[in-house]
Parts: sequence; structure tokens; C-alpha cells
Amino acid sequence: MSDKFILIDGSSMLVTNYYGNLPKALLFEKDPEKKKTLYSQIMHDDKGRYTNAMYSMMRTILKIMAEQKPTHMMFAFDQTRDTFRREKYPDYKGNRGDTPEPLKEQFENMENLLKDLGFVVMYDNKFEADDIVGSVATRFEKEIPSYIITKDHDYLQLVSDYTRVWLIQTKQETAEELQNKYGAEYGWNRKLVSLPDKAFEVTPDLCLKEYGVRPEQIPDLKGIQGDSSDNIPGVKGVSSAAISLLAKYDTVEGIYAAIDEAGDDKALKALAASWKEELGITRSPMKPLVEYRDIALLSKELAQIRRDFPVPENLSSYELKFDRDKAKELFTEYGFKSLIEKL
Repeated sequence: MSDKFILIDGSSMLVTNYYGNLPKALLFEKDPEKKKTLYSQIMHDDKGRYTNAMYSMMRTILKIMAEQKPTHMMFAFDQTRDTFRREKYPDYKGNRGDTPEPLKEQFENMENLLKDLGFVVMYDNKFEADDIVGSVATRFEKEIPSYIITKDHDYLQLVSDYTRVWLIQTKQETAEELQNKYGAEYGWNRKLVSLPDKAFEVTPDLCLKEYGVRPEQIPDLKGIQGDSSDNIPGVKGVSSAAISLLAKYDTVEGIYAAIDEAGDDKALKALAASWKEELGITRSPMKPLVEYRDIALLSKELAQIRRDFPVPENLSSYELKFDRDKAKELFTEYGFKSLIEKL
């Protein structure tokens, strides 16, 4: 059996499973106070601890382990929104509401459950989950084939010849459409490649074909387009031109080097005209690019995954040591009866 390292964005997986396993009444209720009165309908154990997200996530993990047979595995979680990114830009993730109480409680319990079962679980007060995963993947990817499971497009910048991102789609149909779209060209076949549910495997080639940029250009793309989910501003009114400009100049800095080289207004107009002609950009992005240079560079920096988080330096630290007896005991305690059968 060949070695395989699976790195999981635990926060993304837990949140997805929380909302995917909520009573419909709660999912559609808009009034925050009424929502609280419906909390009792959320799946919970006999001690009253909420378990809907934990149960679904654990079921997903057992399925991944059974199908993928990883030899190494780790989970990374976001601990706080007040990371180094917020120090640089106080509005970072400022558009997100408070985490609902039943989910907040399950974050802590899920992290503890995973640790008790023998998994490596990492989080930090200054770094986000993607920085931790990026640091681990970068450190070991040349020693072992690595696969990252997440819903978050930021992680695409970690795709390389050694690391694949299994990008989780909202629906299984979407994942299958993407697979069929590229299947023939890349010799893909459901029977040959077993992927986790709703996942689309992104390679360097597919990143460029499907998202318009190479993996290492993802921060540049977000530098210009921004990212509404993280409240990264980007440059307003330039997003449609971003991919063409990056295809020509490679990076945000490359675009600004061309602007600086042009110099005076007349030369800038000529440059904008050449973009229209050569790149097919209809609305000139020149004015906003010049005006919001600082924002573009800051947005790129916010979107850039750090790879310098201090991680355990031995690959053996991440070996999968799943404790089945402990699992039986804890699944019983949490009332996960159907998961005990899967053991």
C-alpha cells in the first residue's frame, strides 16, 4: 500500500456539516431570537450537548478513511478571527456574523474528540487553518503524495505537482459535471479515481483551465477581484479584467510595474488602449488600478497563505493512529450508534 497524506480543513468541514444537518425550520428562520427557540430541535446527546455537525463530520471522516486508506492525516482549525490578517486589515472577515452557539460548542468538542481518537489536530491564535495546512503540505509534499480537503478556494494556491486540492462542491452533481468536463482529457474515470463525496480534484493544469490562473497566482487574482467571503476588498470595477491582466503580467506587482513604466497620462492612455486591443478588455481598468494600488497589494497579502507556521518536523508525527476502542467508547457517549457499526 502506498503512502498518502490527507490534510483536512477542519473548520470548513465542521461548518458545512453543521448547516447540512440542521432542521429545515432553523435553516430558513431569519429572526435571530426565534432561531434560539428552535435550538432544542438540533440533534444532541443525552447530556444536552449539540452533536449535529460532529456526527455528520465523523461519518464523513470514517468514509474518507475507508475509501482513501491514508497512512498520514491531520486536521487544522481556525481558532479566532483576530489573526495577523486582522492586525493588517481590521475589517478582515468583518462581514461574518457571530458563530451560532450550537456550532461554537461543537468546535471545541470536535477538536477534543479528534484528538482523543488519535488524530493530529492543529490550531493557533495568530495563524488560520489554511496557513497551518500550507506549512505542513509545503514541508512534506516532496516526501509523500498530499491531498487537501476543503471548500475554500484560497487553498488552490497550494496545488502543485505533489499536492492536490480535493475542492468540495455544494452538490455532488457539480463535482461530477467538473469531472466529466475534464475527464476525457485527463483520463479520469470514477472507477479508477475514487474521490471523496462532492470533491473535484484540482491539479496545476486544471486550476489554470477552470479558474483562469495558475495556483501561485490565486493571491494575485484575489488582490484584484477581492473575496467577499473574507471581506477582502480588491479593486472595484476591475474584476472582469483580472484574468487577462495576470495572463500578460503574471502578478499584481507586474501590472503596476507596467503602469509605472508608462509614466505620464498620455502613455497611460496608450497602455489602456493596448489592453483593449490586445487583451479584449472593454472597460478600462486604469483609473481604479492607479487609485487603489495600496488596496490591491494589501488584498494580495491578505489572500496569501503563509507557509512558515512552526510544524512538527517529522513526517512520522502525522501517522494515522486511529483508536477504535476509544471511538466505540466516545461514539456511545455521544449517541452515535450508527457510527459504531461503521467501525
